[in-house]
Amino acid sequence: MDNALIIESSLSLLFLLIQLPATAILLSRLVKGPRRNPPIQPQQPTPEILGSVSVVVPTLNEALRISPLLAGLSQQSYEVREIIVVDSKSQDGTPDLVKTAQQKDPRFRLINDDPLPANWVGRPWALHNGFLYSSEDSQWFLGMDADTEPHPSLVAGLVKTAVAQGYDLVSLSPQFILKYPGECWLQPALLMTLLYRFDPAGITTEQPERVMANGQCFLCRRSVLAAVGGYSSASSSFCDDVTLARYIAAQGFRVGFLDGAKVLKVRMYEGALETWKEWGRSLDLKDASPTAQVWGDLCLLSSVQGLPLVILLGYFLLGLLLPLPGTLPLLCLLGLNLFLVVIRFAMLLAIAPSYDFKNAQGSWLFWLSPFADPLAVVRIFLSALRQPKEWRGRKYGE
Repeated sequence: MDNALIIESSLSLLFLLIQLPATAILLSRLVKGPRRNPPIQPQQPTPEILGSVSVVVPTLNEALRISPLLAGLSQQSYEVREIIVVDSKSQDGTPDLVKTAQQKDPRFRLINDDPLPANWVGRPWALHNGFLYSSEDSQWFLGMDADTEPHPSLVAGLVKTAVAQGYDLVSLSPQFILKYPGECWLQPALLMTLLYRFDPAGITTEQPERVMANGQCFLCRRSVLAAVGGYSSASSSFCDDVTLARYIAAQGFRVGFLDGAKVLKVRMYEGALETWKEWGRSLDLKDASPTAQVWGDLCLLSSVQGLPLVILLGYFLLGLLLPLPGTLPLLCLLGLNLFLVVIRFAMLLAIAPSYDFKNAQGSWLFWLSPFADPLAVVRIFLSALRQPKEWRGRKYGE
C-alpha cells in the first residue's frame, strides 16, 4: 500500500506540475473577455465610403452553397465598387450562378485564375489573382468565402469599424450555422481549441505571432496589401488568413479580430465527419506558427482541455473497482480538473451566441460538447503531424 501511495502521489504531482502553469495561462486569456470590444453592428453607408471596397471571392465547385453569399453581396450598398469571383475551373455550375447574379448586379465579375504554380495553395493563389485584378481606386480589399451569408449592412459596418478603430486589417469571427447532431457535439469542441489558445475576438493582440484571423471575411487596406506583395507571403499556407495577418502585423500595421456574429453567418461543413476532416486539418495553424509554438499550444490544450474529463472519469471508474486513498496531491489534482471542467461548461454560455440553431437537429448536444474535448485535442495533434495532401478537391505534394 505504501508503494501505491507513493506512485499515486508522484503521478498526481506530475500532472499538477503540468496543468497548473497551463491553467494560469488559460485564465490570463479568459479574463480578457469582459474587456473585449462589442460585436460589430450593421451600419448604413455614408458618402465618404462610396466605391471604397473591392470584394474578392475564391471559388472551386461551390454551387451547392454559394447562393446565399451572392444574394448577400448584391444587397450591399454603394460602398462596394466591385465583386470579383475568382473561379478555379469549377465543374459543378458555379460560374453559371455567378453569371446569373451578374445579370442582376453589374458589380459582379467572373474571372478564372491562372494555372496553379508549384509553390502556391489554391485559395491564396485565387485571392492573389483577385487582388491583382481589382481596381486600384478601391481603398479596401475584402476577401470572402463562398460558404458565408453576409448581412446586407456587413460591408458598411466593417469598413466604418475599421476606420473608427484605426485598423489596417480586420477579420471577423462569424455565427456558425449548425444542422446535424454530430456537428452540434463536435464543432464547439474544435472551436474551443482556438479560444483556449488565443485572445478572445475583440481584444487587440500586441504580439504578431499570437494574432488570429479568419479569411471568411478578411478586410485589408489595399495599400497595405500592395506593400506586402498581396498574398505572396502566404502562398504555400493552408491557413493563409492567419499567416498573412501575422505577417502584416509583424510589419507594424494594426490588425484586429472582431466578433462578427451579428453581421456574418457561415455554413462551413456538412456533418461531423466533414468537420473532422476539413476543418480539423488546419486548426493546428502550423503553417503560420513556429514549430515550438505549435507544440507548446498542443501541450496547453492537452493540459486544460484534453485531460480534465479523462482524469475525473478515470478516477471515478477506478473508484468503482477498488478503493483509492485520498492523498493531498490527488485531492488537489481532482480539484484542479473539476475547476477546469466547470470553466469549460461555463464557456458554453459565452459561445452560444456564436451559433445559429434554428434548423439544427439535436441542438441539445451542444451542451454536451465538452465530452468531445479529448477527441478535438487528438484531432489537432493529428493535424500537426501531417501536411495536407488534398484541399477542396486539389491534390498537393504529388
